[in-house]
Amino acid sequence: MSRSLANTISTTESSRTQEFLRQGAIVVGASLFVALCAQVTIPLPFTPVPLTLQNFAVLVVGMTLGSRRGFAALALYLAEGASGLPVFNPTGPGGIAQLLGQTGGFLMAYPFVAALAGWIFEHGKRTFARAATAGLVAEIILFAGGIGWLAVLTHSVGQAVRFGFYWFVFAEVIKIMFAAAVAARARRSPKVQV
Repeated sequence: MSRSLANTISTTESSRTQEFLRQGAIVVGASLFVALCAQVTIPLPFTPVPLTLQNFAVLVVGMTLGSRRGFAALALYLAEGASGLPVFNPTGPGGIAQLLGQTGGFLMAYPFVAALAGWIFEHGKRTFARAATAGLVAEIILFAGGIGWLAVLTHSVGQAVRFGFYWFVFAEVIKIMFAAAVAARARRSPKVQV
């Protein structure tokens, strides 16, 4: 093997390693962004499900990173929480208990929510309207998972809907709009290369 060919192979491998590390850092950073937003929590006295910024972060991560990296970031987030790191909202017990608790259905849906929002947004013009649509469709998955799990725990679909849906509709619309604005701006900006 000639020296120039060996140098080319070495440079290519180095570039791949650097890109892998860069992508890994983006995924880790995104999981930490969701963890940070989870700390912004307002407990509600009439439901065991608190109002948090987590859903906003999940949508932003999915739409700005795309379906694959969004899924990876949220799967990592769940693994961080399951291992006991304080990444979930602080009103819950943390760890596996929180994944199996009353907000577990929402948490377990997060990777799929991010993946779906990212997939919809990355397959078309990256406009605010497309981002808002992606957020709305992804939230359907989120609430299906959350309410479904609450129904299992409460043995009542009506009670699950009261606990996990009615009190959150207005806030979720606002989160979707803000996430759509962030995603549309970030994806159109030539300075943002994620």
